[in-house]
Amino acid sequence: MTNENPIVIEDREELIYMLSEAASLEHMIMCQYLFAAFSMKRDVNEGITSAQLEAIQRWERQVSLVATQEMLHLTLVNNLLSSIGSIPFFGRPNFPQHARYYPPGVQLALLPFGQDALQHFLFLERPEGMDLEDAPEFEVLAIPKPSLEIDTGQIVPQGQDFATVGHLYRGLEQGFRYLVGKYGEGQVFIGPPRAQATQKYFAWPQLIPVTDLASAVKAIEMIIEQGEGARGNWQEAHYGKFLQIAQEYRELKEQDARFEPARPVVAAYVRPPGDTSQFRLISNPLTAEISELFNASYQVLLQVLLRYFIHGTESDEELTILSNMAVDVMFQLIKPLGELLTRLPVGPDMPGKMAGPSFEMYRAGNILPHRYGAWTILHERLLELAMYAEKLLEQSGAPQELTSIGMNARQLAHALEQPLTTMAPNTH
Repeated sequence: MTNENPIVIEDREELIYMLSEAASLEHMIMCQYLFAAFSMKRDVNEGITSAQLEAIQRWERQVSLVATQEMLHLTLVNNLLSSIGSIPFFGRPNFPQHARYYPPGVQLALLPFGQDALQHFLFLERPEGMDLEDAPEFEVLAIPKPSLEIDTGQIVPQGQDFATVGHLYRGLEQGFRYLVGKYGEGQVFIGPPRAQATQKYFAWPQLIPVTDLASAVKAIEMIIEQGEGARGNWQEAHYGKFLQIAQEYRELKEQDARFEPARPVVAAYVRPPGDTSQFRLISNPLTAEISELFNASYQVLLQVLLRYFIHGTESDEELTILSNMAVDVMFQLIKPLGELLTRLPVGPDMPGKMAGPSFEMYRAGNILPHRYGAWTILHERLLELAMYAEKLLEQSGAPQELTSIGMNARQLAHALEQPLTTMAPNTH
């Protein structure tokens, strides 16, 4: 059995710290699943049979669904943060993170779909107390950390180790219960109820607004149940879904040892990131520019989400525009660009390898706190994305997918124009 030391949360700052850790973790896990989904082959011309393609398409739908549920989990964590008076948290380190930023049992990297990715996903989603090995590359790179002794007398928040995602959330649940016992519900849940993300704006039936201890516990239970299963009932949870995919994958591999469901993709950066020492760089100029367009679009997505979660002076109609835009940026910019990158070469120094999206975080803070300024910046940025895509189309060999991507960015910018005309800059 996995050794799981208790997580100790006895003040609001520690609870905010560990909730932010959970938000960062959900964010990175979501990116891992999206990367795997983007890497999958989509045509029999890629060296697969029609039967294999049918299986790949089924797996892609499942992995994409799990990635969407990780976004739900990230949203629920931000509801938990908002409920206790905190700002939303969408920050995270860059990939890969091998036992540096997180506890040694939680290592994160962008892998193409296949045996190693599936083993890694099963390891991350494993139920509490289950012994399971991570993919080989993570075992080799794991760097044991000294066990942390939590000093409950400290005034500053402290990082705490957790063996599994479920272990972290059980600690958060106990933290909420402890603080309610210490201060009372009214003193703990001080965030405005209107700032909660709800089903009114996002089409998740499981999206729970958090306003008291009961709803906080319910939100945490939802995250655990979808990930590893309710108290070990993992068959329909993420763990069970990945286990089923892994079994089907092994069966097809036994039938045809040459079967490869994913393109030969590696996560690659345009320039060295500042917070990870392990990275590959793109040397093909056009691929590099499309990678930049992906990451710029990804940053816009985060800015839209953060502005929505601030719930400033926006009307209900304006909040609907923001929530719809977050979904549209994902499906009209991020998804097509991510899939496109997995068909583009890294460069001559890595023959045969395709460039997967790096999901680069290049800005410390994405929050746009002022309503008129925020909407103006988002409008301006979307137009810049459109113009950048149009400029890339002028290059020889530019993929024609950039045409629709540029048009999509312009249409998204247009959706902000009418609300902007009603916002007086001197009063917002």
